[in-house]
Amino acid sequence: MTPPFFYYPRQPEMDVLMRKVEKGDQVQVHYTGTFPEGEMFDSSEGRGPLSFEVGSGQMIPGFDAAVLGMAVGEKKKFTLPPEEAYGPHNPELVAVYEKSLFPEGMELEEGMILESRMEDGTVIPIRIAGIDGEDVTVDANFPMAGKTLVFDIELVAIS
Repeated sequence: MTPPFFYYPRQPEMDVLMRKVEKGDQVQVHYTGTFPEGEMFDSSEGRGPLSFEVGSGQMIPGFDAAVLGMAVGEKKKFTLPPEEAYGPHNPELVAVYEKSLFPEGMELEEGMILESRMEDGTVIPIRIAGIDGEDVTVDANFPMAGKTLVFDIELVAIS
């Protein structure tokens, strides 16, 4: 006796749900980013999802890699060391200048972001990392360089 079988016609809408993220796909994700201690630094909550092309360099390397192979509706939590996020903190990008080199009357505060023009004309943001008497320490590292990041994400769409 031959066992009974059932035929289910293919449903194209199911293909979308079963599709996995590949390099070159345009994706949308909801995310929450925290430091390992739990302090949140960013979230898509209350906004639309983050949209980007996987593998195009629009995202930090570890985030890009984490969405590969995910399906719509899938959730994932992952931790990125600095090397997979914004890179290590580079001490060569930290310098100390005298207050007199800054514009007269400028109220300098720790954490303040200024712009610095490089020799080639490129403008880069620099952060005042500290003030000690007449010495002002500035840091041209990206603020999250050297930090470990934790992300909770949900893949919303693939196109």
